[in-house]
Amino acid sequence: MTGRADFAGAWADALEGTSFVALDRQELEQLALRLTDLLDTTADPGRTGERIGYALVDAHFTGPAALERTITLLTRAEDTVPAALPGAIAAGYIRALLSVVLTEQEQIRQAALHARDRAESALEASEARFGAVFADAAVGIGIGDVAGHILDVNPALAEMLGYPPEEFRRRTVSDFLHPDDAASVWEDYSALIEGRKESFRTEKRFFRADGGTIWTQLTVSLIRDGDGNPTFQAAIIEDVTDRHRLTEQLAYEASHDPLTDLPNRALFLTRLAEALADPAPDARVGLCLLDLDSFKVINDSLGHTVGDKLLTAVADRLADAVTGGGLVARLGGDEFVVLTRRAEPAQLGTLARNLHAAVAAPLDIEGYQLAVTASIGAVEAPAGNTTTPADLIRAADITLQQAKAEGRGRVVFHDPDRNATQLTLYTLAATLPGALDRGEFTLLYQPLVRLADASLLGVEALLRWEHPRFGTLGPDHFIGLAEQTGAILPLGRWILAEACRTAAAYADALPDLLLSVNIAVRQLQHPGLVDDVTRALADSGLPAHRLQLEVTEHAVMSADPDGPPAALRKLAELGVRIAIDDFGTGYSNLAYLRRLPVHDLKLAGEFLDGLRDPEHADPADLHLVTTLIHLAHGLDLTVTAEAVETEAQANFLRELGADTAQGWYYGRPTRLADIAGR
Repeated sequence: MTGRADFAGAWADALEGTSFVALDRQELEQLALRLTDLLDTTADPGRTGERIGYALVDAHFTGPAALERTITLLTRAEDTVPAALPGAIAAGYIRALLSVVLTEQEQIRQAALHARDRAESALEASEARFGAVFADAAVGIGIGDVAGHILDVNPALAEMLGYPPEEFRRRTVSDFLHPDDAASVWEDYSALIEGRKESFRTEKRFFRADGGTIWTQLTVSLIRDGDGNPTFQAAIIEDVTDRHRLTEQLAYEASHDPLTDLPNRALFLTRLAEALADPAPDARVGLCLLDLDSFKVINDSLGHTVGDKLLTAVADRLADAVTGGGLVARLGGDEFVVLTRRAEPAQLGTLARNLHAAVAAPLDIEGYQLAVTASIGAVEAPAGNTTTPADLIRAADITLQQAKAEGRGRVVFHDPDRNATQLTLYTLAATLPGALDRGEFTLLYQPLVRLADASLLGVEALLRWEHPRFGTLGPDHFIGLAEQTGAILPLGRWILAEACRTAAAYADALPDLLLSVNIAVRQLQHPGLVDDVTRALADSGLPAHRLQLEVTEHAVMSADPDGPPAALRKLAELGVRIAIDDFGTGYSNLAYLRRLPVHDLKLAGEFLDGLRDPEHADPADLHLVTTLIHLAHGLDLTVTAEAVETEAQANFLRELGADTAQGWYYGRPTRLADIAGR
């Protein structure tokens, strides 16, 4: 939204001339400023919209253009105005307008009733007053007997329906009623005559003399004689055709995308719920969820005008490709969905491929020849209570993400097993940010042993997630998600602080114990890493030389001298040891590592797979491991062998010259208290 004064000025421009109000320009701008101030309370769009709607009516802006221009103005400011606010304003406006109309109707009805009640004592005066109301009222008034014969109408009703007064007297009420509404009106009439109601109000259609139809607000009251017997009916009829059309227009706009004119998300969800509620035994529902793979590039490079026209053209193509009553909707941005009913897998497959081909055909937009592709996730399921809209949409979304992950521009069909795996990942990603606050993470420690004498050198801190649904999870299940979501930064700080605190707590039982902690790529790239490590050491009291940080080789291969290498040098200056984890799986070289403050290389476990049986060692693995150990020692680096599982393997690695080792042979991950108690 622009500035408050500018936006209020635009609002005043929109309102000017829409209604007959006695406001000069300054007063109109003051009203617009008050309306603009109400937008600041958007915490409750429904309440805010109602207040703005009532404020417009209170200021006598009752012409349809006043609401229409207001809705248009707020829709253009959709980036800062809640999507629900324009509809809420329309609803509040209509309720306020209806309240004014009903008040006027009630005044007219009361005038008629008062005229009847006072007829005995002041008949002539009463008739004069009633006649004035009857003749001069802005709304239509008709008087009829209890059988429905019309006895008299006022000029407003005659003009409204286009008949002369004498024509009404030759007809009954049913002659003017729309046939679709007649039955319900006579039900209300019956209740009136039988004394179950004294009046009723309803919205009904009436025929005009020119053959047209108008929508009216009809209020009918019963008039009784002195003995209480029903004798006449008084009907007050207001033409609400414009209001009805406005309501229909607003309802349409609320359920359709303004750019493509396709159904929007709200209407799609309604239709999906209806399809899934189909009780037919063979009812099935299919979804094709798709988005354009290169839309953002086109929109950013060629401009929003081209982007909007592209979306409109794609929407037309999708609509043309769908036959048999399928629903095409735009969910937002470049994401579309096609809903089909009674969709068998083969039919859904044909539809998905047709949609894919329709989008892929080149488009000429503003002189640009554009070739776009779509990724499509297709899913079908039986209707009934076994599937919910949320389930089907989630499955379609996961399948769409799989299509994009597999290279884009393709159709992927729902696989329940694969979906279950992906859903698990989504669940983990959703619960990961709050898991740390809930205390669901814990640390275990695996011994690091000197190969020369099998003495304990240190421990590596290993993270576990005690998930309330999936049980104990190792880092392979969630560290990647933590990296993607950014949760690795607070999680990494917690690991550092908790590991240092625990190691310091066992300083007496495990003196000079080396604590090794893994540092993720995103942590290493974060400018606050040195401060995080410094704080963890200071808070715990653990000496810097007893902390070793493990980083992967590709994480330190940075051409930026101010990046990871600089952070590692600062940490080494503090006395912290640096180890390269899973060495050999990346693309680093020892010459480059020589320029870094590295102290230890941890050989990846897969290098040792061929050495599990020393008598039948793989010659290639043997030569590779031997060479790496010799080169590392030539650079004054120690070598740690991971995944050592047998005594023979440990002895063999010792003979090859490896310095330290870890693995199940020396101990599985456990609590530090258990290691201290050995």
